[in-house]
Amino acid sequence: MSARPEPRPGVLKIEAYVPGKSAAAGVSKIHKLSSNETPLGPSPKAIEAIRSFDHLELYPDGSATALREAIAAKYGLDAGRIVCGAGSDELLALLTHAYVGPGDEGIFSEHGFLVYRIAILAAGGVPVVAPEKDYRADVDAILARVTPKTRIVFLANPNNPTGTYLPFDEVKRLHAGLPPNVLLVLDAAYAEYVRRNDYEAGLELVATAENVVMTRTFSKIYGLANLRIGWMVAPAHIVDAVNRIRGPFNVNGPALAAAVAAIQDDAHVAKSIEHNETWLAWLTREIEALGLTVTPSVGNFLLIHFPREEGRTAKDADAFLTSRGLILRRIDGYGLPHALRLTIGDEEANRLLVATLREFLGKGDHA
Repeated sequence: MSARPEPRPGVLKIEAYVPGKSAAAGVSKIHKLSSNETPLGPSPKAIEAIRSFDHLELYPDGSATALREAIAAKYGLDAGRIVCGAGSDELLALLTHAYVGPGDEGIFSEHGFLVYRIAILAAGGVPVVAPEKDYRADVDAILARVTPKTRIVFLANPNNPTGTYLPFDEVKRLHAGLPPNVLLVLDAAYAEYVRRNDYEAGLELVATAENVVMTRTFSKIYGLANLRIGWMVAPAHIVDAVNRIRGPFNVNGPALAAAVAAIQDDAHVAKSIEHNETWLAWLTREIEALGLTVTPSVGNFLLIHFPREEGRTAKDADAFLTSRGLILRRIDGYGLPHALRLTIGDEEANRLLVATLREFLGKGDHA
């Protein structure tokens, strides 16, 4: 008998998630480009919804009825097949808790979102990592790692931190290769940013399969990261399972109100998409012109690869940029110690980033 309470197996194997840093000592102005937050902020209508919110003494609607109906109206869904959560992170954890037990296996790709590993270990499961090709999820590698113990497969599409994506034909091929008792979770946190004809976030598969879930978030293009609000759509039997274990009031009232306003403001979303399209292309072009490799991205961020020579490494670049108030994301925890992730910022931040990188690399004013 232990002399003190001990956590369940797997918990102490978890390396706690470390968010992107947000401060730099001795710098007057900070440009935080480390957490994939939108530079345009939330919809003014969402801000007004929070300002006019009252009755904080009352519990929120535990069924998130108004938001589920707003999501259903936008995407042509059955509101009864939608579950809302405190960010999509909570929904990923709930799905894992519902379907993974001690000794069960969960699969995710090599540079996939760190929360997948955390959720699997927290449930007592075994994380299984599938290698990627060119920083993109590899369907064959995932399917090759499926065993009788596999219970869940996570696919971030687009993937964070690489910015790459799988065409819908590949997603369908992945699903077709999975046993029917394995849950496929399509994490589409960055779906609104994607401008590719061969991409589909997952609604079609969810509508026609019994083992597919799609999760989405209001933290990215909608700019509500501080409120922690996300949603998922799934077959009725999966919705039933998740609703049995989620907290009865897991989403707060101001978040629900803001999310309803945000999802109905198409003009603000369109403005965010346009800004991202313009600066994603510009930053990719300008950074590559400096001699650095950039992984092609369809999200609101870029994966920048640095040389391994002393003085020019990702670590060196991070220190140099931070000293100038430009905070990027170190991604050693994702197995990418020689790269930094850059969130698309406002025009001032983007231009300063390129100029500072040029200075760091010693390219001079006219490189």
